Amino acid sequence: MKPAKKKTSKGKQIFRIVLIVSTFISLWFVPWILVKAWLLPLPNTVQEQVEQTLSYGFDGVIVYVDQAGKPPAFYAAGYHNKAQKIPANPKALFKIASISKLYDAVAITKLVNSKRLSLDKTLADYFPELVGRIENAKTITLRMLVQHRSGIPNFTDTPNFWNHPTTTHEDALNLILDVPANFKPNADYQYCNTNYLLLTMLIEKVTGKPKFKFIKEAVLEPLALKNTYGSINDINMNDLMSGYYVGVEEDIKTTDYGSMIATAEDVGIFLRALNDGTLLNKNEMDMYASIYEFNHGGLIPGYQSMAEYHKDIDAVVVQFMNTTDFVGYQWNLLEITHTRVVKILRKAKKA
Repeated sequence: MKPAKKKTSKGKQIFRIVLIVSTFISLWFVPWILVKAWLLPLPNTVQEQVEQTLSYGFDGVIVYVDQAGKPPAFYAAGYHNKAQKIPANPKALFKIASISKLYDAVAITKLVNSKRLSLDKTLADYFPELVGRIENAKTITLRMLVQHRSGIPNFTDTPNFWNHPTTTHEDALNLILDVPANFKPNADYQYCNTNYLLLTMLIEKVTGKPKFKFIKEAVLEPLALKNTYGSINDINMNDLMSGYYVGVEEDIKTTDYGSMIATAEDVGIFLRALNDGTLLNKNEMDMYASIYEFNHGGLIPGYQSMAEYHKDIDAVVVQFMNTTDFVGYQWNLLEITHTRVVKILRKAKKA
């Protein structure tokens, strides 16, 4: 028995050594700015945390907090426009990118609930012209599109797309026509903007109006949201927070990637209504919960955002940061700082 015992002990020692070495190797390859963001002492206030994020290379930050029992709180640091030295405005407009998928999923839910669409009908049912152009069009259902389980290639992954974005639905869709599927329908999950491009086209086909017009009527007006827009063409550009990309000096806010525009407050009001059942009736709420998520992030060049509802503290937290990069460290920092804001709120609630 002794030799076996000795062997086990030696094995444990080797395992510990390997673990320690691998840990050091992992830390070596993790950017120290991320380690710093995690390890810095947690500030006492949200405003201090917002100001702290500027040291990570962000040009401007906005945070909106709607916590039950308290008036909405607005925080900002850095610049709305750094060239003009205009301070960040917590009520500025911002490109919310993929947060808009929550609005799209709500629109689909309402159309399905009113029997104008069916989650079980296929892409071929709604767009027969795409049979033979999109692989598996006859078996990809509307539900799979909403849930990112279609296997359709992502048009924004096309090389050089972000340098030369498309300007029409048709041009965007053409980027992936006749391209093989990434996987069989419902066999896997892959976040894919093409899914929501097709949903946009479907909403417009069924309603006979631009998607944003339908969203405005079905979502924004019932919530009295007046600071949410369909594109940069509908706003005063001075109200839009500038967008910056690491390594590029100029402001890139005038580049049109087709994003919805909104204030953090409008996003926060929408998100609370989505989560507390104000926006959807019971049937719609049950349906929505079965097909999509209740929180979301958004990322396009120059703009990244996160909108989350935290049930344990009954708080909506929306965070906008107007600096992005190629490798994704800025996104990691957004996630870290958002988590720290929530920690501060939880700590304050317990106090």
